[in-house]
Amino acid sequence: MAHRKAGGTAKNLNDSNPQYLGTKLYAGEKAGPGAIIVRQRGTKIMAGKNVRTGKDHTLFAVKNGIVNFTSKRKTGFNGKTRRFPVANVE
Repeated sequence: MAHRKAGGTAKNLNDSNPQYLGTKLYAGEKAGPGAIIVRQRGTKIMAGKNVRTGKDHTLFAVKNGIVNFTSKRKTGFNGKTRRFPVANVE
């Protein structure tokens, strides 16, 4: 006879690591070169003045300055105009 009752296996106990997406520096905060402003999936917020986009769509500062957010109108290929938020470092 077995001394323990047989334990079943569980297949759903592993989980992926969190991605920590979102805005890291808000409007009015100081940013140095290389400081991450926004981590995002897809270009929801566009890069403006003194801001560049990383390969995973992360926005980071290129120069020292203060972060501010504006909006920009863009016309799509279908002729519709949409507003996009833009991150700048002034």
